[in-house]
Amino acid sequence: MSEASPVHSDKPALPSCVINCVMYDRDGQRHDIGLDDISDVLATDDGSFLWVGLYEPDEAILEKLQEEFCLHDLAVEDARKAHQRPKVEAYGNSLFLAAHTAQVVDEKIRYGETQAFLGPRYLITVRHGASLSYAPTRTRVEREPELLALGPAYGLYAVLDFIVDNYQPIVQEFRDTLQKLERDIFSDTYRRSVVTRLYDLKRELTYMRVAVAPLQDVLSQLVRSQSPLVPEEVRLYLRDVHDHALRVNETIDTLRDMLGTALSVNLSLVTLAQGETVKRLGAWAALLAAPTLIASWYGMNFRGMPELDDRYAYPILIVVVIIVCGVLYKLFKRSRWL
Repeated sequence: MSEASPVHSDKPALPSCVINCVMYDRDGQRHDIGLDDISDVLATDDGSFLWVGLYEPDEAILEKLQEEFCLHDLAVEDARKAHQRPKVEAYGNSLFLAAHTAQVVDEKIRYGETQAFLGPRYLITVRHGASLSYAPTRTRVEREPELLALGPAYGLYAVLDFIVDNYQPIVQEFRDTLQKLERDIFSDTYRRSVVTRLYDLKRELTYMRVAVAPLQDVLSQLVRSQSPLVPEEVRLYLRDVHDHALRVNETIDTLRDMLGTALSVNLSLVTLAQGETVKRLGAWAALLAAPTLIASWYGMNFRGMPELDDRYAYPILIVVVIIVCGVLYKLFKRSRWL
């Protein structure tokens, strides 16, 4: 390595918001450097590239990196605000990319954002909110120095692959939860907690779809891109990430449809069960109404009531009531009201 690109044996001190500042040489070997060494590395085009990882950086760090890498003002402003839809935009000889991340925190899904600046000899990743560290990703790609030799675009692929891979266990958890709720969904009794849980799942899936669906367009643009920043070898890897994102999005859509159907089925079953209960109550009310009606006639204080003075009037009345109730019971039983 030339004198203009210093290599430090000890990891230099970095601000807390700078997770890593690394130079990879043309052979894909890692060298930790300080922020002040960036300009020296970029001054010599020896096939090396820089990877700077940030987490919620302050204004001073962003301004310094903007000066070192000549980043566009609009891209830096987007990275500073961190409320961007997933997108990829070209600024001269660099690309700016934004993607949403997802992470389970305290059994709830939290969302964050990652912005990436891709240049001929640098990759800058900026994380905001709920987002897992990309340290495992860097460790994985560093075990394949021949692929790191493809340049910073391969590092971008590794980051996007890590983001999409983190979607999959979350979607799988949704699927498992829905399967566990199936017994309660098909219950005849109404449970407010079941409906609430189904609604919460559908809402979370809707939020996740907002994060995943636009990322497909971002990956599609990168795959079709003819920019020299994304070599053909890297586009092959990005195509695989696009397939994974497409599969995750299709799974989300399927689960959302299943949850919508589950809500409708649960409410329909509860309505049918309530209707059956009303039918039974109506049948029993009719059975009770018949003897009540007959008995109420003879409860009136009239002298000219039929059969009033007959010796067998009372037994006859009881038999008539029993016959009427028996006929009504058979009719209701045949129509499955009882």
